[in-house]
Amino acid sequence: MIAITTGAPYPSEIPSTADGILDRARQIVPLLREHSASIEEQRCLPNNVVDLLRNSGVFRAAMPTAWGGPELNSVQQTELVEIIATGDVSAAWCSMIGMDSGIYSGFFPEEIARQIYPSLDMANSGWIHPHGRAERVPGGFNISGQWRFGSGVTHCDVLVAGCFVYRDGVLEPDAQTGEAKQWRVMVAKPADFHINDTWFTTGLAGSGSLDYSATQLFIPDERSFSFSRPYKQGPLHCSPDAILRKMSGVPLGMARACLDYVRSQVAERIDRETGIPWVDDVRVQSAISRAEMDLAAARSSVYTSLDTQWQKLANQEVFSLDDRVTTALARYNAFRTSRNIVLTLYDLMGGASVYKRSPMDRWLRDSATMCQHAVAQDSILQLAGNVLVGGQSTSPFF
Repeated sequence: MIAITTGAPYPSEIPSTADGILDRARQIVPLLREHSASIEEQRCLPNNVVDLLRNSGVFRAAMPTAWGGPELNSVQQTELVEIIATGDVSAAWCSMIGMDSGIYSGFFPEEIARQIYPSLDMANSGWIHPHGRAERVPGGFNISGQWRFGSGVTHCDVLVAGCFVYRDGVLEPDAQTGEAKQWRVMVAKPADFHINDTWFTTGLAGSGSLDYSATQLFIPDERSFSFSRPYKQGPLHCSPDAILRKMSGVPLGMARACLDYVRSQVAERIDRETGIPWVDDVRVQSAISRAEMDLAAARSSVYTSLDTQWQKLANQEVFSLDDRVTTALARYNAFRTSRNIVLTLYDLMGGASVYKRSPMDRWLRDSATMCQHAVAQDSILQLAGNVLVGGQSTSPFF
């Protein structure tokens, strides 16, 4: 059974600016690489890695400036995740989820948000999709259900769970949106749930993305929120897609690390069959340049779309059909392109790739696993295409 850890003390030297946090992230990349084998072996982030991320300001990244937090925008959050992913992919995945604390804080009244997040450096975890049932009772809800993919649940301070709301056994409509179902996210502590050790996977092994469950767990009404009712205005809190925007940083950072590693091997290698040094091998040269080209294009699409989206949200501009889906398509492309880069370079490296001691092995498995996330599935193309031709999106994220 994976052990669940609690937050470590937060030293005063934790950076509180975007530049400071990004600089610290770059500094810890070599340390994350040193711990990659241990992270995978333990199937979760070890305490010292959690402390490394926490003390680097990662979990406070989106916390509001009014609280003394840095409140990184979507571009900066993505860059932060990308940097961490060049060190370790599972650490980046948990960082991406953990910094949701600052985003979720904007969906509560100030007093309640401060109670839930008394420290800037509290890591979030949880599955927001409504896989649970919340029966309305006086003062709140009794929730039951089992939720998957609790990335970072082994070290989180706050654990969320998505539910549909029922009243007297019948689905309760959402008065705010007019929909027949009301989707709310319940917020509690990890100790309030039963954690199920299910995370035996192909890749992202170190993310500790365990299942968790509850039976008739009482959640006060004020400890739940709806994405349709933000209390804080601004680009980070006006849409549920804010928690997805930074996801592209994980595959982009992974692909960057993989490319850098393969390029570092070129000077030492000679093709066994042809006898041609890799540095002179057209096949190798072409594969590396094509990978660099594809990564640059995918990365540019991600950051350009995020910057445009942020500016339009900040200026409260009306979104066109293209605006609604551009970031989702760029994110899908980042995942798929990065996986293709890793696979191509894995093949290029040949037999050396297959050993567990090679980072190529881990990147291949991580890339395959992360592309099973909903944001990287072909259904995104169908949903986006439906919007682009004038249809109605069935996704709450665009």
